[in-house]
Amino acid sequence: MSFEVWAPAAATVRLLLDGTGHPMVAVGDGWWSAPEGLTGADYGYLIDDDEKPLPDPRSRRQPESVHGLSRTVDPGAFVWSDERWTGRQLPGGVIYELHLGTFTPEGTLEAAIGRLDHLVSIGVDFVELLPVNGFNGDHNWGYDGVLWYTVDETYGGPAAYQRFVDACHRRGLAVVQDVVYNHLGPSGNYLPRFGPYLREGSANTWGASINLDEPAVRRYIVDNALMWLRDYHVDALRLDAVHALVDDSPKHILQELAEEADALSAFLGRPLSLIAESDLNDPRLITPREGGGYGLTGQWSDDFHHAVHVALTGETTGYYADFEHLDALAKVLTRGFFHDGTYSSFRERDHGHPIVTATMPTWRLVVANQNHDQIGNRAVGDRLSSRLDRGQLAIAAALTLAGPFTPMLFMGEEWGATTPWQFFTAHPEPELGEATAKGRIAEFERMGWDPDIVPDPQDPDTFHRSKLDWDQATAAGHSELLAFYRGLAALRRERPDLTDPRFDRVSCEFDDEQKWFVVHRGLTSIVVNFADYPIALPVGGSVLLASSADAGASESEVVLPGHCVVILARSAPATEADPPTD
Repeated sequence: MSFEVWAPAAATVRLLLDGTGHPMVAVGDGWWSAPEGLTGADYGYLIDDDEKPLPDPRSRRQPESVHGLSRTVDPGAFVWSDERWTGRQLPGGVIYELHLGTFTPEGTLEAAIGRLDHLVSIGVDFVELLPVNGFNGDHNWGYDGVLWYTVDETYGGPAAYQRFVDACHRRGLAVVQDVVYNHLGPSGNYLPRFGPYLREGSANTWGASINLDEPAVRRYIVDNALMWLRDYHVDALRLDAVHALVDDSPKHILQELAEEADALSAFLGRPLSLIAESDLNDPRLITPREGGGYGLTGQWSDDFHHAVHVALTGETTGYYADFEHLDALAKVLTRGFFHDGTYSSFRERDHGHPIVTATMPTWRLVVANQNHDQIGNRAVGDRLSSRLDRGQLAIAAALTLAGPFTPMLFMGEEWGATTPWQFFTAHPEPELGEATAKGRIAEFERMGWDPDIVPDPQDPDTFHRSKLDWDQATAAGHSELLAFYRGLAALRRERPDLTDPRFDRVSCEFDDEQKWFVVHRGLTSIVVNFADYPIALPVGGSVLLASSADAGASESEVVLPGHCVVILARSAPATEADPPTD
């Protein structure tokens, strides 16, 4: 193994390998290299007069902690069994987002393998893991990572990660890895000791910005992305909060990543996808490069979440205010973004850019009715199940899974899990833990929440409360919703309308006052009664799936009890509905 490290500010660098020091030689452009032929397991780097060795910025394994020595890993030692795996394209796919530490009682990759068949049974195509790279402490959301090339030992380390991906591929499941390139965690970040990884005088919500003006730092990011896709056989990356990337280069880092992923995809012979989390509502991210865009595969659309959330809960505080009426949901479903250059009252400015729906396929937008952010960033981490009945949860599921976009589920939503998913940390440093807890409470106090109800993120019970209770999946009141999700999965396989990527095949009708909503997708219609009283609509067809046994349809109308959704097969294209009958 060769030992090389980028440390442009150092006067001297020594490699400490299994307790023996080895001088390193500057080889140009800030890089240092150790003598060839060295072998060993545990190592670190001594910068200038440091007495404590620092972990390798590109460490693949940290067996003790992010403060300890790195350990060598041979990524080619694992014997894969996925040689017949040809990959999975994003169009038509269903994503399932999970956090390894709370997905199972054990919180490990090995335990998660035991739940993969469940994911197959509900029609999942992509398993998306929240960040797994090295963080300080016993548990974490994953967004406080400081060593991007590692797989945290609490989950099982790199070999367990390879076994997990291999097991997914055996079941026909692709893997999406969530990666964070916009900031580093507050504890165990030694990168500034090596070189200018961070941009001076520039910060985002989570800390100092990454220095994308430095070519070696850009390469650090690109090589990390390629590592997941190549060495770990990952099929897609979810790029965290790309709006926080500060890049004024002629070629944006997102375009650079897209080009490199496409080149690797051509070599490997399987599709590789990059999906951005973006607050920009900017279709440039997902516009092909030949059309002047960055060429990413897809991006999250929070507008869908907001419109569905408001329609079901009536909550209109903060960024939900602009989505109060059902015309917001109709606009999102037919045009992709609600804020596409319109005024955002939350931001107090115009926001977003319109999608050219004639050329943009709907599947490039990834949507969810709940996800780790929209649950975990609430004061008490409450899911939709805490305030909606089963009929309303079924409506959320149908709009997500039968709607025009790429659906993403959050772990446990398929059975209406009642376990919260709260913000949790385990910072070993008492002062950092105290600051995190106080900051969290103050943030929600400013938003009008009672500070006494905000859980302490450092309290171990906050983490344990957030673990899924798998016994609920088969319990009364939950198993019925799970069966509905499985019915939606079957319909997606049977009805081409439900994976049709054309915006012009989607139309909506609604009545804001009477709270009914209809989405037409070709010869398939999703009919929703948001109200808590029964209603009849002149939308005819045969029932493919209903959330209530009391729903029914004929060739001329559909009858829905309160809080109900029915999916209909129509014999003719939809025309504008008449007003509902009493």
